[in-house]
Amino acid sequence: MTEAQLAYNRAAWDSLVEHGNQWTVPVSPEVIAAARRGEWALGLIENWSVPPDWWPDPLHGRDVLCLACGGGQQGPVLAAVGANVTVFDRSPRQLKQDRFVAEREGLTLRTVEGDMRDLSAFADASFDLIFHPVSNCFVPEVLPVWRECYRVLRPGGALLAGWANPCVYIFDVFKLDDEGVFEVRHKLPYADVTDLTPAELERMHRDGLPYEWSHSFDEQIGGQLAAGFVLAGFKESRADRLPEGQYMPNYFATRAIKPPLQAVVSSYA
Repeated sequence: MTEAQLAYNRAAWDSLVEHGNQWTVPVSPEVIAAARRGEWALGLIENWSVPPDWWPDPLHGRDVLCLACGGGQQGPVLAAVGANVTVFDRSPRQLKQDRFVAEREGLTLRTVEGDMRDLSAFADASFDLIFHPVSNCFVPEVLPVWRECYRVLRPGGALLAGWANPCVYIFDVFKLDDEGVFEVRHKLPYADVTDLTPAELERMHRDGLPYEWSHSFDEQIGGQLAAGFVLAGFKESRADRLPEGQYMPNYFATRAIKPPLQAVVSSYA
């Protein structure tokens, strides 16, 4: 990923905030009030709420990293529940949304700008939980994300991650959007920057859409396992607001655990 591509995606997400994209709209005071009463739920992927047994118990007082999920949504809710929240995102405007909710509601949370593949702003074993909804499609390499997540989690900590079905990228997105036609066009792995024509890239730029890359199950699940995680949960969902969701799951979620130190030592005994 070039510096120009990084800068483009950062500007694209800033622009999406300006245009009120659904993932950039801050939660309401009513949502925060309910979270403070213990009435809350978060979606790691669309049309599915994370179940209670995926969260640490208790969540209050835990150190939580909201990874690449600025926008004034998940981070403030987790802060209202009582977690010590850090929101990490590439987009300054997305992070501004989190600070807006925090100031409006009297919440304490920290925002840090950066690339999800480089968490060097944080020391080893800094967090008990990482919440990482669908966003690694906006970088070309996923393995560095998982390695960094493993490093900054404490032993016994959990990574909750959402990601896109790579199969959605085989279709010609423009024919799908314009004509509702599913035409298989692309081989996997797919990348906007290499698989679209100059005219199609120009259309993306006019529409203010960030660049995306497909990632295989081998990269997503296999990558978590290779980083050292133990898979403890898996879920698929259909976002039927998107055309492909009528025919197949278009999102997946995983719960992965960094093994406790005792388990790591025992495995070598």
